[in-house]
Amino acid sequence: MKFTDGYWLLREGVTAACPREVLDIAEGPGTLEFHAPTHPVRHRGDLLKGPVLTISAHTPIPDVIGVTFTHFEGEEPRGPHFEVAGEVRRSGGGHPGSHSAAQTSYDDDHATLTSGALSVRVARTGPWQIDFRAHGRTLTTSGPKAMGILRDATGAHYLREQLGLGVGTSVYGLGERFGPLVKNGQVVDIWNADGGTATEQAYKNVPFFLTDAGYGVFVDHPGKVSFEVGSEAVSRVQFSVESQQLTYYVIYGPTPKEILRKYTALTGRPALPPAWSFGLWLSTSFTTSYDEETVTSFIEGMKERELPLSVFHFDCFWMREFHWCDFRWDPRVFPDPEGMLARLKARGLRVCVWINPYIAQRSPLFAEGKALGHLLRRPDGSVWQWDLWQPGMALVDFTSPAARDWYASKLAALLAQGVDCFKTDFGERVPLDVAYADGSDPERMHNYYTYLYNRTVFDVLRKHRGEEEAVVFARSATTGSQRFPVHWGGDCESTYEAMAESLRGGLSLGLSGFGFWSHDIGGFEGTPTPALFKRWLAFGLLSSHSRLHGSSSYRVPWLFDEESVDALREFTRLKLRLMPYLYEAARTAHTEGVPMMRAMVLEFPDDPGCAHLERQYMLGPDLLVAPVFSDEGDVAYYVPEGTWTHFLSGRTVTGPRWVRERHGFTSVPLLVRPGAVIPVGVVDDRPDYAYADGVTLRAYGLERGAQVTVPVGDVTYVVVREGDTLRASCSAPTAPWGLAAGGREVRAGTGSGFLTLELTGASE
Repeated sequence: MKFTDGYWLLREGVTAACPREVLDIAEGPGTLEFHAPTHPVRHRGDLLKGPVLTISAHTPIPDVIGVTFTHFEGEEPRGPHFEVAGEVRRSGGGHPGSHSAAQTSYDDDHATLTSGALSVRVARTGPWQIDFRAHGRTLTTSGPKAMGILRDATGAHYLREQLGLGVGTSVYGLGERFGPLVKNGQVVDIWNADGGTATEQAYKNVPFFLTDAGYGVFVDHPGKVSFEVGSEAVSRVQFSVESQQLTYYVIYGPTPKEILRKYTALTGRPALPPAWSFGLWLSTSFTTSYDEETVTSFIEGMKERELPLSVFHFDCFWMREFHWCDFRWDPRVFPDPEGMLARLKARGLRVCVWINPYIAQRSPLFAEGKALGHLLRRPDGSVWQWDLWQPGMALVDFTSPAARDWYASKLAALLAQGVDCFKTDFGERVPLDVAYADGSDPERMHNYYTYLYNRTVFDVLRKHRGEEEAVVFARSATTGSQRFPVHWGGDCESTYEAMAESLRGGLSLGLSGFGFWSHDIGGFEGTPTPALFKRWLAFGLLSSHSRLHGSSSYRVPWLFDEESVDALREFTRLKLRLMPYLYEAARTAHTEGVPMMRAMVLEFPDDPGCAHLERQYMLGPDLLVAPVFSDEGDVAYYVPEGTWTHFLSGRTVTGPRWVRERHGFTSVPLLVRPGAVIPVGVVDDRPDYAYADGVTLRAYGLERGAQVTVPVGDVTYVVVREGDTLRASCSAPTAPWGLAAGGREVRAGTGSGFLTLELTGASE
């Protein structure tokens, strides 16, 4: 939201009151609290007026410092609140506290709070100034006319902060956004919307950004946060909320990976999805006609063509029309759901069904939910309803524990039938003219609703399927939702432009703390051409999770052409062979918060050539993927420093430089980072297997003396280059394994636990 009219003036009707100086400072346990008048204090007469901002600095975990500033403290605190590690403030109001390692210090000019390597320094004399510093270097500042209280022509009350943006600093994150990956120059409103992938709206809004300058910022407000990223004041990142109090955290890295590790330590890390979820998902599609015969024909067609399939998904019309959601199989097309599910399970498949948090008026659950008080109500006590999406639909009030239990019980019945997981669609169109059961503020609940919705579903899966089996396929999200994977990119068109939009969205989401992400292979709206479908297959199977899904047309490959069948077979089997590598990348996402699909800047923050790259990515730490966005197969991508090896062909390319290539439909730029060892499995027809059994370790360009640790399942290998020889050992010396060097596979027994082979094709 913009408040100014150029550099000197405010917009018509806008007033601003910004802190001018520090009046006094109080020290608490690991905290600083000070008061800042918004006018100069020259004599006692100036002490008789306001506004005065109350500002505190605190630190929930090392290397993270929060700043809370407040105008009127008399406002009753209303939820919801993000779940933030280390915070002691919540229902009782007040300010967050600090961990015991926080230190405060003073000199004549400054008061300083230090947390790990990060410090916030507040000017005690002179004009208003806050500096965030690490290792003697200033990361960002809040200077004069940055923080403030603003009112617009309607009298609405906003709090605003502006943090300095250094020369050449790039800003990333803010959720799954489909525009340019670098957010500089953009206006971003954190407000969930069902807007597709082609606009400034987003399904997954996260009030967190990171920079390539050593720090990130998390704005701890679950409602609407308006960001001006170098757009209103071009040398500042501005954020504002309509509230009387605002908390934000500065997170020191110094690297983007470290920023993500600390941000997810603060807000939660993803659960580890089950191994079977990394296989291929096939959907009925959205508005297509289907029954058990149709489903069986798809599954048989995949088997006949030797196309490995892991999950079958039933989209909306598994339920009766106008009954979404009643969680009952349409008896006209699925007269024996338990028997059908058993038959699918006998084929080794997992089953996913589509759900949403809306209850249509024709659903028998509408009357039940209304009578029990589980549906969201208007302030006058009537059930909130509208006709968009489902006639007369209402929303489940997930702020009520009883409503959550009621909703979960309906899902538990499906799990008892044999369903394995749920596609948790929607959750973005959440109204404001409502009264929540727990008294939550509707504006603050708008984005947060999706967190409660997906947590409810994830919890019922954990309860009935176990911690290691829980997985959803979610569309909407906000801060903290990364705990409940997987998320997919929403409704995109069947075009190359939409394919690129989707990739930008996924990389942006990964830079916002989300470890796992997917998209509709071939696009959702429309029907892709055979060429586009094949190009999207390579991208989709080299993503965290892979799903064939569309709107009004099926996505089985033989409906496009036979080459589509070949491409799907090639890339599905490639992904399954790569599972020993991919599952370790998944563990990293789970334990560290570093995503599986990584923007290039995440792995190469010191390479200026990677700052704006948004048409390629790293899959895990060592595989570079550059999807092809043309029928002809022409692709241009950037190779960072070193000699990289094409995984599929063994060709090498040395960077840093741009490369132009042409690829067929069963090929894609997939390059291995120099010095990497990639574990490759022997199984290519399922994603869940004993990864260490028969694994091949492919070593690429190890320098003399290099040592690489390679975890594979429950086994850890250590590969060492000694002169021109590779020597490898493992923690389970009786396990069969092998090595490949220079693209040439060499297999051998383990013997004493060491394997020696001549190294070929390695860098000297």
